[in-house]
Amino acid sequence: MSRIALVTLVVDDYDEAIRFYTEALGFRLVEDTPRPDGSCWVVVTPPGADDSGTGLLLARAKGEDQGVRVGDQTGGRVGFFLHTDDFARDHARMLAAGVTFLEEPRHEPYGSVAVFQDLYGNRWDLLQPAA
Repeated sequence: MSRIALVTLVVDDYDEAIRFYTEALGFRLVEDTPRPDGSCWVVVTPPGADDSGTGLLLARAKGEDQGVRVGDQTGGRVGFFLHTDDFARDHARMLAAGVTFLEEPRHEPYGSVAVFQDLYGNRWDLLQPAA
């Protein structure tokens, strides 16, 4: 069996990224291990995800080339898709936590969806797939 275990998300600061993903989005901090080079190995997973799900590796930008990509890793496109089993609950919780939604919720044939941005401006879909 093969699977994608982690996706790297380049961030400015470990602590502020951990706070946003755990507090505003409700993700679980799986690992925060300092490395000898001064970096950290920081992994978060979505709420309710088990160990077989894909996690985010929060990687602090090194140098100008990586720094300019923080918040725009996909050229302004939605690059991340957070599925939920209760759109209304999670949308309300995220709004209360200060998450910025870029549109009102939409109900499409494929499900309920709204685009939001993370603390750096990366675009995400909050999506409850249709039954």
